[in-house]
Amino acid sequence: MDTILFNTDDTAEVPPPVTAQLADARRVKIHPDHWYPLAWSRELKPGKTLAVRFAGEPIVLVRPQDGAVFALENRCAHRQVPLDAGVVTGCAIRCHYHGWTYDASGACTDVPYLGKGKLPNGVKSYPCREEAGLIFIFPGDPDKAAGHFPDLSAAASPQFKTRRFGREVACHYSFMHENLMDMNHQFMHRKQMGQVRPRYLGRRLGETWLEVQYTFARTGGKQPLGETAIFGGKRTAEVNDKDVMTIRTEYPYQTLRIIPAGGDAPVMDLWIVYVPLDAEQKTIRTFGLLSIHKPKSALGRVGLNIGWPALILFTERIFKEDRWIVEAEQAAHDAQGANWNQEVFPVIRELTGLLSRCGIAP
Repeated sequence: MDTILFNTDDTAEVPPPVTAQLADARRVKIHPDHWYPLAWSRELKPGKTLAVRFAGEPIVLVRPQDGAVFALENRCAHRQVPLDAGVVTGCAIRCHYHGWTYDASGACTDVPYLGKGKLPNGVKSYPCREEAGLIFIFPGDPDKAAGHFPDLSAAASPQFKTRRFGREVACHYSFMHENLMDMNHQFMHRKQMGQVRPRYLGRRLGETWLEVQYTFARTGGKQPLGETAIFGGKRTAEVNDKDVMTIRTEYPYQTLRIIPAGGDAPVMDLWIVYVPLDAEQKTIRTFGLLSIHKPKSALGRVGLNIGWPALILFTERIFKEDRWIVEAEQAAHDAQGANWNQEVFPVIRELTGLLSRCGIAP
């Protein structure tokens, strides 16, 4: 698909008619041929296992005392019981029930009461890697795993201070994509942010990505302490209106970057993904990396550290409000049995089409 250049003439845009593809977007399953985090590194201790899920599929993460984390189907091939109840031995896991043992490839390497030449088939394994404090798997075709890994460079850079956050949310992943990309919902956050007026600058669209830009003007209220921590100080209304926020869905991930007025590097870099947990994909777990650029001065870095608790509180309150509203959207969709939304913002209509196009249609 050709790229759509930035267009700021909103009055010239007429939303296209609702298509069946848009109407059924909440039933589109996320595509498995991408890397998805299933846990934080801190959740899996050496010599232990962790039961997780991806779109209804039970998966066990295993961390040997020495060696890399690996991921297997969380069912023993023998009696289909969960492997996460088993014992980690070396770089393998031994089933709690009869002691069947599986290595990182999923191959069955030992059945205590069976000869080595008669070992049965093993269990499914998943490509697995650990980056930026997250444990990822590739649930789709393993031959496609190479070259698909997301860019997490900000979280790995010493120039940024990174907060890792996430919650379970009872909604389809598309609601979260739309919520973050549509900054016209700032009215909902008025208690946290004061009166903020977003200005839509334009967008660009590709086959698997969509990018939109905004600036913001504070028309009332005080700048919250959390926002002060992000920018390293107070922002006047005149300067604030020139800070550019770029939000991008690069399927299936989202990023949000803020470049301050007169700057050429992001002061804030957010990477986030929404991982479906259940087979219907109406419950997700969010994994977010919020990276704030460290000020150049020592005094500025001290200020960032002092303001960090305020930043955490600020972002938690914002996320709590977003979580409540998207769960309300999912509840309305469930009650109505279809997508009754009368969406007029072209950006969101294009985003919904992108998610439908890149996912797996019902």
